[in-house]
Amino acid sequence: MRVICRQVLLMLVLCLPFGVQAAVAVGDTAPMVRLPLLSGDEEVSLAILRGKVVYLDFWASWCGPCRVSFPQLEALREELGAQGFEVYAINVDEKAEDALQFLSEVPVSYPVVHDGSGATPKAWGILGMPTGYLIDRRGIVRNVHQGFKRSDGEKLRAEIVELLGE
Repeated sequence: MRVICRQVLLMLVLCLPFGVQAAVAVGDTAPMVRLPLLSGDEEVSLAILRGKVVYLDFWASWCGPCRVSFPQLEALREELGAQGFEVYAINVDEKAEDALQFLSEVPVSYPVVHDGSGATPKAWGILGMPTGYLIDRRGIVRNVHQGFKRSDGEKLRAEIVELLGE
């Protein structure tokens, strides 16, 4: 049994692509992000949100769970925004037009930026869509959410409220 486990572990290690960066994890300082708004050329930096509790959301137009998360994130922002909560969404579609089409069907009022090059998700170690990072007022990642289902909204709300109270 040990031999089989070692062989499986060795295969997993050998199959990982070289140059894969470690994912941003709970307890890490959120790396700086500065990307153009999807709606234009103006760039928006994650740094301007320091002092707020931020949900950083990596998403794509082809992502089914993103259609579930967007309305819930919008509702949380509307409810908790005055207390210092913000959403910062990073679209990773190659073509901005795909993201704009998605947003015409599922509109939101929070900042949506675009990274068609894939540099930002690579730097953060994103493995799937959506992936969200809950970041506290000091810029520390406090939770990482991969995927999204309807029942995730209430749990996320409780986590945000807790951070807003700190």
